[in-house]
Amino acid sequence: MAGYEHQQSSNMESEGLIAMDGSVDLKGRPVLRSKTGRWKACSFIVAYEVFERMAYYGIASNLVIYLTTKLHEGTVTSSSNVSNWSGTVWLTPVIGAYIADTHWGRYWTFTVFSFVYILGMVILTLAVALPSLKPQECQPSSNLCKKASSLQVGIFYFALYVLAVGTGGTKPNISTIGADQFDEFDPKEKLQKSSFFNWWIFSVFLGMLFADSFLIYIQDRVGFTVGYAIPTAGLILSLVLFLIGTPFYRHKVQNGNPFNRMAQVIIAAVRKWKANVPSDSTKLYEINPKEYVAKGRFPISHTPVLRFLDKAATKGGSTSRWKLCPVTQVEETKLMLKMLPIWVLLFIPSTLISHVTTLFVKQGTTLNRHMGSHFQIPAGSVTSFFALSMVVSIIVYDKVLVRIFRRFTGNPRGITILQRMGIGIFIHMICMAVASITDVKRISVVKAHGFERDRKAVSPLTVFILLPQFLLGGIAEAILETAKLEFFYDQVPESMQSIGTALYCSTLGMGGFLTTLFLKATTKISGRKDHTSWVLNNLNASRIYYYYAFMAILSFINFMFFLVVSRLYVYKRETNEAFSNDSRIVYPGTVTTEGHELPVDIKGGAEEMEMRKVINNVDPSREV
Repeated sequence: MAGYEHQQSSNMESEGLIAMDGSVDLKGRPVLRSKTGRWKACSFIVAYEVFERMAYYGIASNLVIYLTTKLHEGTVTSSSNVSNWSGTVWLTPVIGAYIADTHWGRYWTFTVFSFVYILGMVILTLAVALPSLKPQECQPSSNLCKKASSLQVGIFYFALYVLAVGTGGTKPNISTIGADQFDEFDPKEKLQKSSFFNWWIFSVFLGMLFADSFLIYIQDRVGFTVGYAIPTAGLILSLVLFLIGTPFYRHKVQNGNPFNRMAQVIIAAVRKWKANVPSDSTKLYEINPKEYVAKGRFPISHTPVLRFLDKAATKGGSTSRWKLCPVTQVEETKLMLKMLPIWVLLFIPSTLISHVTTLFVKQGTTLNRHMGSHFQIPAGSVTSFFALSMVVSIIVYDKVLVRIFRRFTGNPRGITILQRMGIGIFIHMICMAVASITDVKRISVVKAHGFERDRKAVSPLTVFILLPQFLLGGIAEAILETAKLEFFYDQVPESMQSIGTALYCSTLGMGGFLTTLFLKATTKISGRKDHTSWVLNNLNASRIYYYYAFMAILSFINFMFFLVVSRLYVYKRETNEAFSNDSRIVYPGTVTTEGHELPVDIKGGAEEMEMRKVINNVDPSREV
């Protein structure tokens, strides 16, 4: 029986029916390309993301309003708590990615943590619905509000952080599962993968737009009970949609503990720091390529960067894994280490989303939000401008700008990933500068009407004065977040792609924690010697424009460092060579010192299948 299955698999392979990247089904069997993966599978995954993001932003976008109006927290405290929670939401994916890549796999890790996520949403809904768990409303005749009890605050924050644990297992795996549906060895699917990241972010922003408009309106007009129950139901529906698509998914084979493999390389290199690395890279230790193929992996050719780590692959002495590592393992570690400077420089621009859901929203509460005589925009719904800007930007970029850029660059992506990141970071800097200028105008009107001492006074200035900063912020996020997601999936080793997605998520987490740090530090420092702090509970007496100006200057410095680091970065795969026909295959990890991929032309049929199995060990120092 086993021999028959092997023969059947070989026949399908020779006919080109099996996915060329080693993808399998949930039982570990090779999958048919015609019946799995691609947009058919991704339709379920993208649908999941729309509903899941609706659920998440249905909580996140209006959370600062709930904390200030229901739990009666101050501006700085509530903004810091939102940023800390958001930071946790985006840092826990590191744990989820580790579990997926090392133990359970992406599909099962995602599924298990989805139930934890739903549990957190259910508890949160109960916390705002049950009378014993809801804080008392403020008395209209008094400015004093009864403080929420420790139990009420504790249950609410417990629910938020259960939710954060749930997202830790879902966020690093769902987008990675989506990208896994496209075969890197098929030119058409490789190109579709680049488009997938644009539409993935589009689904994120579409869910966010629905939450920021409809859900927040429900929370403001009907109540938080219904406003939280709807996204909870949406999250349950999203998981059902994902599970329905199970028969169509492709899965990648697990390859062990990624952190352990990197630690082995670093320790081996340190132990052999006196060893002389041979000038001929073919003399470095490497496993037989057939062993990689048997595990659904491909070796990575040697590159001359981070030469110190090559000592780990230098032959001689003990053959222990902690003293001798193959070239591919060394190159995997190099790829991860090379990304760290870029990762750090993405912390500052990642503060933008925290500012949008905290200070931008709080600014909106001080402005005239009426549209006509009968309708007032809920304070949290001002973020819908931000979400709408992102949705439109994604469509314009994917359908218009990429095609224009391709004509000039020949790059299937239009421009390189880091160039796209740089544009997003630059627009983020401009957004902060515009926000500062806008707040100067807001405060001038407040002063003109003598509202500085009245924290509840609403300026006659329209809320639409905030439109430029929301629109610029949306454009920056649309360009930057798509590039970040693609970068951290594409540039990590094949066996560490969940970790790569977790690195993407962690930039947003660090952005949240940095927002808290900057808010508290600037408030404390600016309030010394009887000076007015930049950010106060009374926004009409605050000077937020100084804080925004500080962020704009910090963003400019960060941008200049990014230009230098991105200039020095060597891609794992460069995409400035367009595929000329469907018979051209590019093997991952085969790169030159400039980061250009080495194309391998094949004729198809039996020869093609043989080439799929043969690993290209071209010396990267050769001219192409």
